[in-house]
Amino acid sequence: MENLPDYIANHPWLVSMAAVATLLVIVFEVKVRRDSFAGVSAQDLIRLQNQGALVIDLRKAEEFSQGHINGARRMDSAEILLAGDKLKKYKEKPVIVYCESGSLGASAARVLAGQGFKQALNLRGGVAAWRTENLPLSQKSA
Repeated sequence: MENLPDYIANHPWLVSMAAVATLLVIVFEVKVRRDSFAGVSAQDLIRLQNQGALVIDLRKAEEFSQGHINGARRMDSAEILLAGDKLKKYKEKPVIVYCESGSLGASAARVLAGQGFKQALNLRGGVAAWRTENLPLSQKSA
């Protein structure tokens, strides 16, 4: 350990690249943990929906009309902020939110959890993951 200052002085580029690599790993881990907040798989969503879970689509109306998970209700970000009042009867039940990729859904799940929803969940990977598993999308209004 007593040679560490000499090593740093003699190899500034190597030390700075190691510091950058460490920082990138930390940022990546934080992003992965943030985006997977209370994440559930597509199969888990189906199981929970069959048990009475509420599914909320956070995408724009045009995207929703082009195809959404059957039984999903469309809400925008502003409505999620008021969901505590609007969806009182679901506070004890699973509420699963999804967007296109899963990142907005993770944020919305955190907002819902902050409003007292006991089982606020996010579809991991969003509707893109749903499509990847070749699961059907509905064009009917919920």
